[in-house]
Amino acid sequence: MDLDHILPFKLDASYLLASLLWSAVGAGFWIYGKKQRSGPPLIGGVALIAISWVITSAFWMSLAAIGIIAGIYFWSRQE
Repeated sequence: MDLDHILPFKLDASYLLASLLWSAVGAGFWIYGKKQRSGPPLIGGVALIAISWVITSAFWMSLAAIGIIAGIYFWSRQE
């Protein structure tokens, strides 16, 4: 059965792997931010989880995730 006409995204291995990787990293940031009561990792973790739902290309998802992680780092350094 071909699911390309039903699903709004492509189910290829690179997309699934990138989605799993960045969602797991995001969950880690979210848990850390919640336990430490720190805003940057908490918000960044939610953003990393959300990009796996919004962005349907593994390449652009990875670029966005790296940008979000850099943003978390620089935002945490300012506090």
